[in-house]
Amino acid sequence: MEHQDQEMQTFMQSNTAKIMMVGFLTLILLIPLVFVQNLITERSQRQKEVVDETTAKWGGEVFCYGPVLKVPYYDNATKSLETAYFFPDQLNTTTDVKMARELKRSIYKANVFTAGITFDGQFSNPNFNGLSIPAENIRWNETQVVLRTTNLSSINSEVKIHVNGQNLTFEPVTSDKPSDTIATLESARFPITALSGQRFKMHLNYNGSHAIRFVPVGKTTKASMTGDWNSPSFTGNFLPGTQQIDKNGFSAQWNILHFNRPFNQQQFGALPDLSKYAYQVDLITPVDEYQQNERASKYGFLVIGLTFIVFFLIQSISKINIHIFQYTMIGIALVLFYTLLISITEHSSFTVAYAIAGTAIVALITTYSLSILKNRKFPMLIGGALSLIYAFLFVIIQLEDYALLVGSIGLFAILAAVMYFSRKIDWSR
Repeated sequence: MEHQDQEMQTFMQSNTAKIMMVGFLTLILLIPLVFVQNLITERSQRQKEVVDETTAKWGGEVFCYGPVLKVPYYDNATKSLETAYFFPDQLNTTTDVKMARELKRSIYKANVFTAGITFDGQFSNPNFNGLSIPAENIRWNETQVVLRTTNLSSINSEVKIHVNGQNLTFEPVTSDKPSDTIATLESARFPITALSGQRFKMHLNYNGSHAIRFVPVGKTTKASMTGDWNSPSFTGNFLPGTQQIDKNGFSAQWNILHFNRPFNQQQFGALPDLSKYAYQVDLITPVDEYQQNERASKYGFLVIGLTFIVFFLIQSISKINIHIFQYTMIGIALVLFYTLLISITEHSSFTVAYAIAGTAIVALITTYSLSILKNRKFPMLIGGALSLIYAFLFVIIQLEDYALLVGSIGLFAILAAVMYFSRKIDWSR
């Protein structure tokens, strides 16, 4: 029995037992890391709710579908009044986006913009030949121009259109669908008199946020957009033909022809939902602060593992015994880094928060190591190693396109260093 106790004690003091306990502790520390990641998700969701609520009062995503001609006619087959819609032959859209002041609520802030949009183009005379509608059934004197859009409350200019030699004012129309989030504006009625070849022009000023979308209703649609936001994302059904992005802003141009989109220039009965064919510009923040915190927390297991490896190598080389409780305290300090990071980030920038949290944790662990290792050489080595780990992590977080490449090269270098310094450890002890 005494011999077995001695063997057990010898095993518990061996490198194998120590590395098993450190490995088990590393796995245990994944539990608080998961809680930290859940906290980041919760705070991010809270930010999204507050930002959405704040921007809704300023103005949300801007969406424009039109202008479109609306001509009523009497259908002898259905014995009812029907509607025909005619898209313009040419549509030119010019948009100028200016980022407005940040809207703040509590600790959260939202990026919003103002957009000046000019439409000009040309309609041709509506053609009912395909339906064989008698000319006397077409109510030419009740023609209107229709515009589908969002954010009526955020339009800060009078909505008018110059067409057919007249200036027509738009009025909102109540939708038959209560769930419809896109409002309909209709102009005053006017009689068509040789509309072909006559141009139209209108201008809108919006308060908005998040994105701008347009449906290319022109048989030929030419669009240009400029803005002072340096991280736009071009999405939707059509990408710009030319684009330029620099630190001062962006510019983009689209040229969309009728055979590029799967819908006709004439629509009968109801105006279809063509939002899925829109081209779009998202005015985004590429990596916001919560995304950076989330990415940092995903490397938590790597940071804890590398730190424990450094301590284990120093313990094995120096023959100084480090108790599992001391490993636990070091591990908790490493997890605390992420709660410090997110809490400071909410009141500052991610870079400042990372520097403060990283410096605090490195100083804490280095100071604690002085009492464990009883000299200055190894604690300074630990402080330097931790600083390199956190610096390496920061570089990966900031990178987007090259994060995987740099991370893989860095991990290869770290593995090579660990293999080199552990080559003379006697694992049989």
